[in-house]
Amino acid sequence: MRRSLILLALLGAVACLDPEVPALVVGEWGGEHLGLVASAEGAQLEFDCATGEIAEPIVPGADGKFSVAGFHIPGHGGPFREDEVPVKLPAQFFGSIRGDKMTLDITIAGGDLALGPFTLIRGASPRVFKCL
Repeated sequence: MRRSLILLALLGAVACLDPEVPALVVGEWGGEHLGLVASAEGAQLEFDCATGEIAEPIVPGADGKFSVAGFHIPGHGGPFREDEVPVKLPAQFFGSIRGDKMTLDITIAGGDLALGPFTLIRGASPRVFKCL
């Protein structure tokens, strides 16, 4: 009887998990002005005239929301010089994911600058316009 109750409790808990929320965000995601490539180690982002780095896995909660730290790296027109050291601004990446759709907002350098919201689709090509 006790085993039956435990089994029923476990089955109930599994049934409550939302199949639309992944345990780990991975793969290529694209949208207007942003592309994101995520792995178990973090993510690389490409904006119109900037890039970004997330150095930790993106693990959404049961509600699909996540918050991870990383860097925003502003770009500029023209190529980077060989001796140029990119400026890495600390950033916080806030998002939510449901199925193949992600919404992402970014707060840069202690809340002084915000970017987003961006809507990204898993497997879609990003529509990014590079600086000239």
